[in-house]
Amino acid sequence: MPEPEAAAEIASERPAKPKKLTPAGKPQTFSARLAKRWRAWLRSLHRDIGYIAVGFTMIYAMSGIAMNHIDDWDPNFNATEITKKIAPLTDEMSDADATARVIAAIGVTSKVTDVFRAGDEVRLAFATGEKATAIADSVTVQYRRDRFFFRVADWLHATRGKQVWKYISDVYAVLLIYLAISGIFMIKGKLGLRWRGTILIVAGLVAPIGYIIGSGGPGAQKTERTTTKPGEVEAPGEAPDRPTAKGPDRPVPVMLGAPKAKPAAPDAKNGDDGITALPPDDEPGAKPADGKPAAAPAKPDAPAAKKSDDGITPLPPDDDK
Repeated sequence: MPEPEAAAEIASERPAKPKKLTPAGKPQTFSARLAKRWRAWLRSLHRDIGYIAVGFTMIYAMSGIAMNHIDDWDPNFNATEITKKIAPLTDEMSDADATARVIAAIGVTSKVTDVFRAGDEVRLAFATGEKATAIADSVTVQYRRDRFFFRVADWLHATRGKQVWKYISDVYAVLLIYLAISGIFMIKGKLGLRWRGTILIVAGLVAPIGYIIGSGGPGAQKTERTTTKPGEVEAPGEAPDRPTAKGPDRPVPVMLGAPKAKPAAPDAKNGDDGITALPPDDEPGAKPADGKPAAAPAKPDAPAAKKSDDGITPLPPDDDK
């Protein structure tokens, strides 16, 4: 085995790596090397970023497929329902005994979070998601088990409330943009943009653009709604048809019990000189327009009677007939 000094001598005797020269015999500049080697560097960076994006792509792609079909299945949980026979529950049993009998029959060991008892009916809810409904001598149990991968992937896919993961997913989105753009320029010639690449890019754009044109876009899509919960605000474009104009086919709604509006008094007519005439004074004994006699004017109040010195109050004089 050579000594360190001998090894250094052998290394020093090796010829130096020749520098790349131009046809004129001058060393190549960095810009010249970049113009010649940029496609190779692009492919190398594309390859390394592709390795990094494998895990992210699997999570977002599979969770996206699961969420697209959420109306057909529950991607987060696997639910099953089983009905069993148990010893009959009676009204005389205490709540604790009825609950214990149901738990012993179904075999769920997790913590009970909710109990409802009404006669021979018992309903239980457990911390792990199971629910049990027992009536008389039968019990129905709804088991719920997590779909571990899909539940975690769906949780990561929706970034609401996860500040740190939101920025991590932004970085992944930027990496996807680089992969898409760099893939366009990785190969030159007929297999690149000159022929095959252009055709495939156009084919990838036809699907989304064609669907937008065929469906009419987001403004033309309507969601059918049959009922509206009290206090719920209807989204724009989803309000049911309601009568908006008066007509023989559109009755105007009337509020029952509402007081009837009094007819408005006729407006006083102005004279030729622009002065509004005052209404005539009520004459004594005149009858109003409705034919009923006018009310008699009220008599002035009699002066208060004064007491005499002996404390006896004299009677008022009789009215003249």
